Amino acid sequence: MNTNASYSLSRFLIHLFFTVVSIATVLPFLLVVAVSLTDEKALTERGYQFIPSDFSLNAYRYMLDSPDILFRAYGVTILITVAGTLVSLLVTAMTAYVVSRRDYRYNRITTFYVFFTMLFSGGLVPSYILITQYLHLKDNLLALILPILLSPFNIMVLKGFLSKLPIEVVESAKIDGAKELGIFFKIILPLSTPALATLGLLISFAYWNEWFNAMLYIDDPNKVPLQLLLVRTLNSIEFITTNSEFAQQLGIDLSDFPNNSARMAIAVLAGGPMLVIFPFFQRFFVKGLTVGSLKG
Repeated sequence: MNTNASYSLSRFLIHLFFTVVSIATVLPFLLVVAVSLTDEKALTERGYQFIPSDFSLNAYRYMLDSPDILFRAYGVTILITVAGTLVSLLVTAMTAYVVSRRDYRYNRITTFYVFFTMLFSGGLVPSYILITQYLHLKDNLLALILPILLSPFNIMVLKGFLSKLPIEVVESAKIDGAKELGIFFKIILPLSTPALATLGLLISFAYWNEWFNAMLYIDDPNKVPLQLLLVRTLNSIEFITTNSEFAQQLGIDLSDFPNNSARMAIAVLAGGPMLVIFPFFQRFFVKGLTVGSLKG
């Protein structure tokens, strides 16, 4: 009885802990959504509340004042996220597979080369010169994909997973006459689905949140991604709210201007789609995080 009671108590405490953590994680996002749907005057008078005292869509009306610009930015972001994630996964998997093969003669040298780039980089100025002067990718969407296409951290993570796959699988495939590309695409990639799904989710987050490279390399308004558009919108809001004379010249009433609510609307528009997508990949994500700790 004592053992069962202690086991039940421990399970209760564990469930209670994770319930508290989950609530602490969800509540801030619910507050962000509530504030984005609250009238600006109500926010000034009553502060932030989980239930909007005065419901208003002024913040979203301000953000959607030019819907074609916003939807075009969404399209650019979705394009670079999908294309960048797929190509990045392929290149990362190919590199990690090479350095994970114990029969590869230059295994240690290549692994050290990959690891070394985690510690040192060329810096911002050489990267800018490379992209604009040598690759001529100014105002090109490839400038948003190539800089973060291959991450040494992702390579090392995937290498750790691939190194646990039995080498006998590769050797038996060679005996059956399979070539290296066939082994990689038909055997290694299917076995690496959990790890690839986990890395794919992390890579897609990186591409979705990309704005710094866009600020450096993109001047064409038709190629501006979502995050950079929202950053510029946020800067415009800050400029208007901190320059009352300029706002008066434009005929803007700062008392009705959605300052705080627009900031929260920006957060919802930026992160909302990924929050919707994440649950569909959650089982792959959890399995990818735990499969590496199991011994084959």
